[in-house]
Amino acid sequence: MISRALAGKRVLVTGAAGFIGMHAAERLLAAGASVTGVDNFDPYYDVALKEARLARLIGKPGFSFDRLDLALPAAVDYLRDRAFTHVVHLAAQPGVRYSLVNPGAYLRNNVTAFGNVLEGCRHARPEHLVYASSSSVYGANHVLPFSEDQSVDHPVSLYAATKKANELMAHSYSHLFGLPTTGLRFFTVYGPWGRPDMSPSLFANAILAGAPITVFNEGRMRRDFTYVDDIVEGVARVLVLPPVAAAAPFAVYNIGNNTAVELEAFIAALERLLGRAAIKRYAPMQPGDVPVTYASIELLAAATGFAPHTSLETGLARFVDWYRSYHAQPRAG
Repeated sequence: MISRALAGKRVLVTGAAGFIGMHAAERLLAAGASVTGVDNFDPYYDVALKEARLARLIGKPGFSFDRLDLALPAAVDYLRDRAFTHVVHLAAQPGVRYSLVNPGAYLRNNVTAFGNVLEGCRHARPEHLVYASSSSVYGANHVLPFSEDQSVDHPVSLYAATKKANELMAHSYSHLFGLPTTGLRFFTVYGPWGRPDMSPSLFANAILAGAPITVFNEGRMRRDFTYVDDIVEGVARVLVLPPVAAAAPFAVYNIGNNTAVELEAFIAALERLLGRAAIKRYAPMQPGDVPVTYASIELLAAATGFAPHTSLETGLARFVDWYRSYHAQPRAG
């Protein structure tokens, strides 16, 4: 169904050199879409990793790439002047803790940039704009699992606030201009080509180097770890199902594995796969963090017939295989 629905479509993927963006572009190309990727190669983390991701896409039939900073006014013209049938907006400034030290990056790359995407789409009239939200919008909500009908009015980090702002901005454009928009609240995405500032890479680096890892909240953390292939399958399925509500063609879905995994269990699985024991240093909860994430995925499953299903052991094994291969390769410079 996805291949039939996407065949011949012209899809813009923002943040195409990013972790999820690269995987999403690959999935959409496999479904027969023509994909244009854009990215600004922000140096928040190693640009060489972004370049390596992009290198996997360059040369694939149906893929093209433009370097573009979505926070600049020219981004509006870029979207307005090109006949994209669908837009997948994955570019963003990620990371909860970094928002404590560089809030301006989040206002620029998450709010201003998304405003430009919305304005460009208002003029270009794509069939559907799908954008990345985050489980962080649930803040310190204690009702588990997190469901889309819960209040998300009390974010505990600026990152979360910008993602909630994206949902509100999208709703206004859906209401005012009839632009079909869907926000996807991603839950702790991991897998091959993941960001180096996320726990799989941070922990693998330290464990293999014999260095300590920092385990926050004294180890009492639980996360709904979601494998990246499940995330992009959800993106592809949602993309061909634009909301049709008359008042505002707007929707929001959780995408998570529907399982809250103890951080200690995650570390133990990584230790087994790496064949090394972790040296753990326990630390208090960090500002902006939440103790648990856990997604209700009933709405996603009902709408698309799909639910994430990759087990943590399977997903982490694939991550470790990639990690060993990638870091075994010589790097330029």
